[in-house]
Amino acid sequence: MNPLLEINHVSYAYHSKAGETYALSDISFQVMKGEFIAVTGPSGCGKSTLLSLISGLLTPDAGTVLLDGKADRSLNADIGYMLQKDHLFEWRTIYRNVILGLEIQHKLNPDTLARIDKMLTDYGLSRFRNSRPSELSGGMRQRASLIRTLALNPELLLLDEPFSALDFQTRLSVCDDVSAILRKEKKTAILVTHDLSEAVSMADRILVLSRRPARIQKILDIQFEKKGLSPLQKRNEPEFREYFNLLWKELNDSE
Repeated sequence: MNPLLEINHVSYAYHSKAGETYALSDISFQVMKGEFIAVTGPSGCGKSTLLSLISGLLTPDAGTVLLDGKADRSLNADIGYMLQKDHLFEWRTIYRNVILGLEIQHKLNPDTLARIDKMLTDYGLSRFRNSRPSELSGGMRQRASLIRTLALNPELLLLDEPFSALDFQTRLSVCDDVSAILRKEKKTAILVTHDLSEAVSMADRILVLSRRPARIQKILDIQFEKKGLSPLQKRNEPEFREYFNLLWKELNDSE
């Protein structure tokens, strides 16, 4: 099986009048279709920069980023991007928020609208379709944001700390929700997070980046003996502590 995403010897530096700031150095990895990858590392090491390079918002100084074997990702509808804040528009209802991408890309049709209706029902937001974002809890807003991202049916989802603005209890619940939705939709995802528990409980593999300029310091395969566990259930398994401690050691070694 060919990888969905290939990162080959990618390097990137930010340029200013003061000089160059090297963010990433010789990054290489592959993501298979259906995988959930977490990326963690010290603050400021270039995790979000990596997502910007994958999405095509930035162009690498060296190396290649291939999606389905293609390098051109400009305005790529095959990539969905979910940010730290939900960025729902208060003047639009939840329904009109989740169909926004379809409107912009002129893809409103009976099939896409039927899919939106099904996701709103499946993920507990159908009764709130005519509500404003301010009437929803933080977790429900994130679900709406995810549905908006999934509306265009992207092959790859980039999640840039999408739970960081939530309180701890809500964050645990939303992690379960998002994980279940992505597994059900059979989506490939890359999550940037500082939360090691989040990475261990959600990901199939974890990429640990070093200090800037970031290199891949470790790739950790995550496997639990029990199958089909939710992220919250995984936190109670013996493997969870082992993986957490491994990650903690790797990050401390990089400091």
